Amino acid sequence: MTRLLVLQPDPSDPVGPLGDWLTAAGAELDIRRLPEDPLPDSLDGYHGLVCLGGGMNAEDDAKHPWLADVRALLATAARTNVPTLAICLGAQLLAVATGGRVEPGESGPEVGAALVAKKDAAWTDPLFADLPLMQDVMHFHEDAITQLPRGAVLLASAPKYPNQAFRLHRCAYGVQFHIETTTDVVQAWADEAPQMAATRAPSAFDTETLDRNHADIAETWQPFATRFVRLAEGALESAPPASLPLT
Repeated sequence: MTRLLVLQPDPSDPVGPLGDWLTAAGAELDIRRLPEDPLPDSLDGYHGLVCLGGGMNAEDDAKHPWLADVRALLATAARTNVPTLAICLGAQLLAVATGGRVEPGESGPEVGAALVAKKDAAWTDPLFADLPLMQDVMHFHEDAITQLPRGAVLLASAPKYPNQAFRLHRCAYGVQFHIETTTDVVQAWADEAPQMAATRAPSAFDTETLDRNHADIAETWQPFATRFVRLAEGALESAPPASLPLT
């Protein structure tokens, strides 16, 4: 059994359909709901790591001191080539933990269903190669990854904020968007953050619209989740080491 550690920093963002996709592909999930559940002392015994999203800032240690331990665990996973999938806040935590930068987005919130586009490097990436050129995703964030960690490979981009998906080292992935949401989750976020939701037309949060959006997301990202499990179990070869630029 491929054992994955799943970190949930915020009750409002559960693993949702992504968890179903991962278990259907043969993974066993150890879900830690933070900060109530303790973090493991190490990643020994785990084949991969998933870090979900949340409403806090990636460096909001004053209110959430346990974030420092999450960043340390993500940095360890990246350094030791433990397959990692970090989503939205998770991607921001991964970026900050490994030398990148996260700041309030200068262009305002990025909210609702959207498309992101593959970059050239994605066509040869183990997880991203089989994705379509344009991928359906869900956004709901105000902060943005403004600088990728040194040596990170950009895999997907969008006009408003370019750093939508990246790989660090051989198998640590960060995605600035959501693939794990449900209609109910997104509608709850819109109710809790009306100013962010107001940047989109109200129809963007209609049940019929969001159901259709999530069907499109599932079609694209369930096979991706299956590939992540194959990567974690060793059945899919990870990317070769990236060459760092000379300084």
